[in-house]
Amino acid sequence: MLRLKIRLGLAIALGLAIAGLWILPRGFEAGRTLAAQDDPVKLTDLALDRGFDATVAEREIRTALAGNDPELAQSFLELARERGVAIDPELVDKADADMQAWSSFGSTAWRFTRGFFAGNPDDVASLVGTAAGDLLVIGDVRDAAREGWHIARGEEANRLVLGLSLGGIAVTAGTFASFGLAAPARAGLSVIKAAGKSERIGARFLRLLRFEKPAALVEMAGDLGKVEAKAGGRAAFEAMQLAEEPKDLAKFGRLAVAKGGKTRAILKFLGRGAVAVTSSMIDLTLALMWAAANVLGFCASLKRTAERATLAVIRRRKLRRARLAAAVLAPAG
Repeated sequence: MLRLKIRLGLAIALGLAIAGLWILPRGFEAGRTLAAQDDPVKLTDLALDRGFDATVAEREIRTALAGNDPELAQSFLELARERGVAIDPELVDKADADMQAWSSFGSTAWRFTRGFFAGNPDDVASLVGTAAGDLLVIGDVRDAAREGWHIARGEEANRLVLGLSLGGIAVTAGTFASFGLAAPARAGLSVIKAAGKSERIGARFLRLLRFEKPAALVEMAGDLGKVEAKAGGRAAFEAMQLAEEPKDLAKFGRLAVAKGGKTRAILKFLGRGAVAVTSSMIDLTLALMWAAANVLGFCASLKRTAERATLAVIRRRKLRRARLAAAVLAPAG
């Protein structure tokens, strides 16, 4: 019976070891993800480790070039270089050529002018133009007057844009008073306002904006300004679309400071997964618990089997000694 129990214990330990080949990696990954949930840089790196390779990079670069977005293509190239992912040289040359044409003086000047006068930016140059117009109060006065005119005529106005325009005038004054210290907030407000015009703000975040206090709004604008400064205007817009609460913008700001021009590629590839755990917390916790249970079960099974094997050895020795004693006493009897 003891031998049967030893064999059964070894079989259980072997089964747990085989199951561990599948369970433990998932458990370790879940543990690392849960530990990094408040660190957008680590969370991003873990997610990229799982799914970013040459196939993904080349596909995204080609898609960006086909969509006339060489800035995004360059962002993916930078990300590929950082992670040591080899890209087809011909594709690299194509992306570089398109980026050079897109960033030419004439193209940049046109986008800057469009942003300055129209206030509808969609890239770095047009956002700089929009921010310049707002910094000179021209843009905020224009937008406030337009929305105020809609109200005066009994038409529906974009009250978010109106409020941001009036607030932007105050922040602009603060920027000059603080010798530019409030410039990130000023740029961030320009992004939020432009996103509000074109309805590129996530629905949940839009509801939050309507009730935020001015000081909190300026803080959020400052975080968004960091994204714009480090990763560009489009990255800032995409961060606005992905954000669901104010702390998301703070995380996007930290990510942009760490990743710079690679941020757009990260946001395109990971979405909210760059700053938040998108997998079910229950699933991650269960994976971690199953991994812990597997290790404990394996150790317990080995311990119990070792104890039984030791007991079996002790019993055999006792039996051997008893037989020897009986053999010695037998002739005397």
